[in-house]
Amino acid sequence: MHKFFAILLFSIFTLRVHAQGEILGTWFNTTKSGKIEIMQRGDNFFGKIVWLKEPLDLKTGKAKLDENNPEQSKRSAPIIGLQILKNFEYDGEGKYSGGSIYDPENGKTYKCKMTLVDKDKLDVRGYIGFPALGRTENWTRANE
Repeated sequence: MHKFFAILLFSIFTLRVHAQGEILGTWFNTTKSGKIEIMQRGDNFFGKIVWLKEPLDLKTGKAKLDENNPEQSKRSAPIIGLQILKNFEYDGEGKYSGGSIYDPENGKTYKCKMTLVDKDKLDVRGYIGFPALGRTENWTRANE
């Protein structure tokens, strides 16, 4: 009997860890103008920009920078490599919450939640205050 419960607990733990990991990998944003790599550190999930369709600034011919960042000291950081998803926790059933998303196009950070629709579709909802006051982007897995 004890062996049965030990196997049952191990199975539940294994399924939970596997389900959490389904979000890991590289994702195209809605317009396919960028790729974001989602990774896990401890119990939290983070994401950074790893590719841009147009990586160079048209005016300067150099790598695009985080020019709209509200912190002036960060405006010289390149967009590629920029962490835009922070501190997401897995809630179960493909849902991730408690995190934030940074939009380098306007320099604003929003509360965010993500829902894994299926293995290749991720709904990313940025909002102010309440999720009802936000916008959902549909990301697709970037199969490299």
